Amino acid sequence: AAHAYLAEKRHGPRPALPADLVQRFLERASDMSSTVERVGTFDEVPSAVARYLAGVNSADWPGVCWPEYATLGWREAGVAVESRPTVGHDALGITGCFCAIAETGTLVFLTGTETPSATFLLPETHVAIVRAAQVVPAMEDAFARIRAECYELPRAVNLVSGPSRTGDIEQTIVLGAHGPRRLHVVLVG
Repeated sequence: AAHAYLAEKRHGPRPALPADLVQRFLERASDMSSTVERVGTFDEVPSAVARYLAGVNSADWPGVCWPEYATLGWREAGVAVESRPTVGHDALGITGCFCAIAETGTLVFLTGTETPSATFLLPETHVAIVRAAQVVPAMEDAFARIRAECYELPRAVNLVSGPSRTGDIEQTIVLGAHGPRRLHVVLVG
């Protein structure tokens, strides 16, 4: 009955989006203080990450990555990264995402044993690898994809729009208050 109700539920009004959802996602992610780079293949990801880290003077920081990215050519690119859960002192976390929302520039993460949330929440610098096919138009589409592709809902769904920020003190925006100070997106495809 719940599934029937959700299927019948009409969506509210949505803003018009351009045909190129990937470009819209990259623009909106940039608007949210993320940095972005687009590469053609996964083989280019380690070099793109190395370029980014060199630009923020952090190429020698220790880092961790999700298991699915362990076999990328990190060592050859000069990126010190291990495939293991973060223990809190790692300066760099490299993850994928479940999908990305073009309308808002938001990354969607589903927690699990192979996708620990600490990797994108604890390190000072978070690098997210996004496949072009993972970009969906809006939040409603992200949740429809979760329902369609997941047998069970995960323990947590995290929506991340740019680096952590707060404006609590004198209404001045401070990055990195409750999570990563930097978020860099490497879009593949």
